[in-house]
Amino acid sequence: MTGTERIARWAPGDHILWRYRGHAPDLDGCSVHICRPVTVVQDTEDLLAVWMAPGTECVKPVLADGSPVHLEPLATRYTAPRTLTRDRWFGAGVLKLARPGDPWSVWLFWESGWRFKSWYVNLEEPRTRWAGGVDSEDHFLDISVYPDRSWLWRDEDEFAQAQLVGLMDAEKAERVRAAGRDAVAAVRAWGAPFSSGWEHWRPDPSWTVPRLPADWAGRGDRRPAA
Repeated sequence: MTGTERIARWAPGDHILWRYRGHAPDLDGCSVHICRPVTVVQDTEDLLAVWMAPGTECVKPVLADGSPVHLEPLATRYTAPRTLTRDRWFGAGVLKLARPGDPWSVWLFWESGWRFKSWYVNLEEPRTRWAGGVDSEDHFLDISVYPDRSWLWRDEDEFAQAQLVGLMDAEKAERVRAAGRDAVAAVRAWGAPFSSGWEHWRPDPSWTVPRLPADWAGRGDRRPAA
């Protein structure tokens, strides 16, 4: 990665890739296990905001027989053979907000008719920028936040199972828990982005749905520089 790529800013309407590297060995020869084309809403020193439109073609892991991963029993969910597939994002679109350096991103979900549903704090590695997008690593544990300011932990069972099968050691798990506590403190303080009015945001109607490029794992299928 060059210095130019580190400081490059994207303009509203640009198409980039939001990707997650896998915890397990490479799938189909690829270290990236999730790839989602998104449209840039805002990209500043303080915030990257992107929109994933309904129907966007994405890459995701599935079980070797093509079944969804969540259908696998928890005990073998992270050890059963997997492969990668292309699929369309179902339901309404998702607005993703990420501040540089934060070990989480905040996603906004709506129901049909733009009825705001909730925020979702996705605990993850701070994103690494490259020329065509950002890369991260999901940390299993998440937090749902609701308009009445209530919140709850999500996927604690998967977080525990990931540790049990060796995808996350105790030291890293404690860092993730600490990040979660920091995120909860931000929720309780009700600062940005929860108080920023993003739930009233709407995409530019002229925007097109980004296409999944043929080289979605090509030039970027490298572990970013530290």
